[in-house]
Amino acid sequence: MYCEHTKEHKNTVEKAKNETLSVENLEKICRVFHLLSEPKRMKIVLALMQGEMCVYHLLEVCEGTLSGLSHQLRILRDNKIVKARRLGKNIEYSIADEHVREIVEMGIRHLDCKIEN
Repeated sequence: MYCEHTKEHKNTVEKAKNETLSVENLEKICRVFHLLSEPKRMKIVLALMQGEMCVYHLLEVCEGTLSGLSHQLRILRDNKIVKARRLGKNIEYSIADEHVREIVEMGIRHLDCKIEN
């Protein structure tokens, strides 16, 4: 293969090679994006970005079934996207990591992005 701009691209290629993540870290970041790509899980995350909630109030926001919501919460909790704590008889859920909040907020801002070709 041949590129007419090899000299101009040389620095970019070297920088890209040096900045590439390890396979392990690539898999970790892909896992986060995969988890957030499921609309039911994203709805839970968006709800929890408003504040801590118990499963019953999450169900009110996210709709669906209790078993379906519990299943999605378990997936998010097992992958450290949300965390849970006992408060009396209830379990309260919240965002586990502020970086998740930042990723989602950036995604929301991107909705209004106008990309020109």
